[in-house]
Amino acid sequence: MTEIIERPAGAVTLSGPDWGLAKFLDPLRIPPVIRPHSWWPQEMITIPMVAKRQRLHSMLPPSSLWTYAGHFPGPTIEVRSGKQLRISWSNEIDGPFPLVAVQGPLGEAPTTRPGREGYPLIDGVADLPSWTVVHLHGARTNAGNDGWAHNAGLKGTSQLTEYQNRQQAMPLWYHDHAMAITRFNVHTGLAGLYLIRDDEEDALDLPGGDREIPLIIADRNLDRDLESGALTGQLLYKVPVAPGGAMIPFSGPFTLVNGVIWPHLDVEPRWYRFRLLNASNSRFYRLNLVDEAGVVHNDAVRLIGTDGGLLPAPAPLPDGGLVAAPAERFDVLVDFSRFKGERLRLTNLDPGLGGVEPDLMEFRVESRSRHDSFTLPERVSTSYTRLVHGETLPEDHDHVWVALLLNAEGHPEMWDLEELDADPGGEGIVQVDDPAGGLRTFRRVGKLFDDTTGIFINHDRWAVWNILHVAAGGPAHPVHIHLTEFQALFRRAFTTTFSTADGRTSAPIGSFTDVPLEKYEEGWKDTIIVNPGQWVSVAGQFSGGTGEFMFHCHILDHEDEGMMRPFVVHPPEVAKFHLHPGGGHHH
Repeated sequence: MTEIIERPAGAVTLSGPDWGLAKFLDPLRIPPVIRPHSWWPQEMITIPMVAKRQRLHSMLPPSSLWTYAGHFPGPTIEVRSGKQLRISWSNEIDGPFPLVAVQGPLGEAPTTRPGREGYPLIDGVADLPSWTVVHLHGARTNAGNDGWAHNAGLKGTSQLTEYQNRQQAMPLWYHDHAMAITRFNVHTGLAGLYLIRDDEEDALDLPGGDREIPLIIADRNLDRDLESGALTGQLLYKVPVAPGGAMIPFSGPFTLVNGVIWPHLDVEPRWYRFRLLNASNSRFYRLNLVDEAGVVHNDAVRLIGTDGGLLPAPAPLPDGGLVAAPAERFDVLVDFSRFKGERLRLTNLDPGLGGVEPDLMEFRVESRSRHDSFTLPERVSTSYTRLVHGETLPEDHDHVWVALLLNAEGHPEMWDLEELDADPGGEGIVQVDDPAGGLRTFRRVGKLFDDTTGIFINHDRWAVWNILHVAAGGPAHPVHIHLTEFQALFRRAFTTTFSTADGRTSAPIGSFTDVPLEKYEEGWKDTIIVNPGQWVSVAGQFSGGTGEFMFHCHILDHEDEGMMRPFVVHPPEVAKFHLHPGGGHHH
């Protein structure tokens, strides 16, 4: 038996309009919860993928979506650590592809404005079939359950998956991962939250029930009627193209929380726990809690967890707000007790392109006092250990090297690298003056997903991934590594010597400057922001599954356009018999 629980939201009141829609008009929608029985050792459930029409705002016509179990976002799945769950993801999607996708020259018309603005259709998107594969982001599971991008299925097929859930309490999320069209499929609505619970989390007695609420943030654009100019509710995937031909990732003018544009939430003057996920294609958010006068109240907010679980202690929000990149999750506590009768807004103070409403949602705090037995603990996770080279990180570990860059056409690329004894000349070379190891020369193994696999890691082994963003400019990339949770060891800035014209470094990269990690970045994560001109080093153990996995930029447009590469995890006993190009592990 599977229990599905719907939670009602509050009443509707009007607020100021924008793009013809009233802000904070609609209550926050809470996705239903699928909670397998904890006493059953394993359970099999079916989650159908179906076409659905759903209003994103009460002033809009319904939007055509593709959904998990008829909900956008999909149901929140809650499981106990160590309890196996088998899911049949059943593709039952009928009808045409629900996106109108258009593109046009950069600068001619803002893509953060509703309507097509004369942009031509992107050829082929309207013809796409419902070809889907589900990735449980953050799961340690065999590769056959991981959602390999090529292994998508058409309508009438099911993807049978097994999740062991042998992980500590943490927020995972599930979304589509089909090769080359992940950006489109996720955009149609195929995403949802998956929470693992454990005894350590239970012992904290954190705010729960109606006071533990998912906040799944995503941006979208909408088409307009050609004659009246009214918003139609039709999802519009509208992107600009740079002069060199590189497509700029999607960014839209409407921010949705739990599938509602600019919602409100009625709260009591007590502590609340929010499970925050940035499910946007590419937008970064700089989140702040502000009152009606615009005064920031981030001191009422504490971070207690990240992608991979609970932090050792509550952490304040960074100065200027919390930067949330696509796919990052945050476990957030907010104390509303001092705001009785007030209205607060969750605001993005880093909107990027113009024309974006900075407000995400409104909190309406009840005016009467409420008893709250919760007090913020000094310690959160007692099982947490900080990874330190030469101390808590096992001395015997692998090293993986990855370069992020812009090519001569301005298109972002991701290379995995193998180390050489000397510079052979030519393109595809990255040299580093490593403070820990002197001059190191690396050669590109692959830059497209279907190039030669170059990274092989033994099961249960620790690996340090060194990610070098060698571009002189361009975007930050949120890099996601499947199968593992990792900790950031350091973040270092440098002045790049990479020449896009030559496709290599012109001199060894060096003169590194340490960039302090945010306190929460010391937590367990599976997605890390890598800024231009930075070397970010992360360490994780590759256990709980074997096979061929993926690592990629989680800007979905970048992932689909080449910034994704494979790696293999196999038993060490098998590894010595495995013949493959590149000569083996990256040490």
